[in-house]
Amino acid sequence: MNTASMTDRWDGGVSPYGQTWQKLMMWFFIVTDALLFAGFIASYGFARLGSDNWPVALDHFPVAYLTIMTFVLISSSVAMACAVSAAKNQDRAALIKFLFLTLIGGVIFLGMQGFEWATFISEGGRPWGNEWGDRYFGAYFFLITGFHGTHVLIGALILAITLFKSISGKIDANKVELAGLYWHFVDLVWVFVFGFFYLI
Repeated sequence: MNTASMTDRWDGGVSPYGQTWQKLMMWFFIVTDALLFAGFIASYGFARLGSDNWPVALDHFPVAYLTIMTFVLISSSVAMACAVSAAKNQDRAALIKFLFLTLIGGVIFLGMQGFEWATFISEGGRPWGNEWGDRYFGAYFFLITGFHGTHVLIGALILAITLFKSISGKIDANKVELAGLYWHFVDLVWVFVFGFFYLI
C-alpha cells in the first residue's frame, strides 16, 4: 500500500481495519469486560488460596445440575451461530427460528440460575457469610455468578429485540452478528466460571 492510499484510508470515513465501527466497539467492550471477569476470578483465587477453611463448591452445587446449565448455554451458542449464518444467507425463516432457540436457551439458563440461588440461600448462603467455612465464599458466589447472570439477562433482552426486528424485517446481518459476538462471549465466560469457581 503506497503512502497516498494509506493517507486516504486514515483520513476519516473508513475503518482502518475494514470493519464497521459497531463491531470494533463490540470487540473493545468484550476485551475490557473479559479483563473485568478475569480480575474477579483472580481475586477469588487469591481469597481461596489464602483461606484455611474454604468450602468445597461441589458439596453445595450438584455437578450434574451445573453440567445441564452449561449444556443449555453452549447449545444456545450453537443456535446463535446458526442464526448469524442464516442472516448472512438472508434466510429469514431460519434466522427467526434460531434466534428464538437461542433466546429460549438464555431464559432456561436464567431460570436454572435463579433456582440455584434460591437453593443456596435456603441452605444458609449469604453474601456476608455462611455456615460452612470462610465468610467470603458466599460473597464471591453472588458476585461472580450474579455479574455473569446480569450479562445473560442483558443478552436475552438484546436477543428479544433482535428477534422482534427480524420478524418485522427490520434487521440486517451485521446487527445479528453483533448480538452473536456478545452471546458467544457470555457463553465463553460461563465456561471459565464453571471451571474455576465450581470444579477447581
